[in-house]
Amino acid sequence: MPQLVVLAAIGAGLYAGSRLLAFFANQLQDHPEVQAAREHSNTGRVVTKDLGQLEYDPASGVYRPKH
Repeated sequence: MPQLVVLAAIGAGLYAGSRLLAFFANQLQDHPEVQAAREHSNTGRVVTKDLGQLEYDPASGVYRPKH
């Protein structure tokens, strides 16, 4: 029976810790500096390269630009 009490206490502590961590993560996301940095970041932009026509290289198993 004491094992169940200890196990329940550990579980309650882990649950409370996860809730506290989620609360702090949400507070951090709502911070004005984070929002300003998110607006000015260019991580959403994808730069595409035009490699021209590609040919399959069976030795390496990848496609490479034709020469």
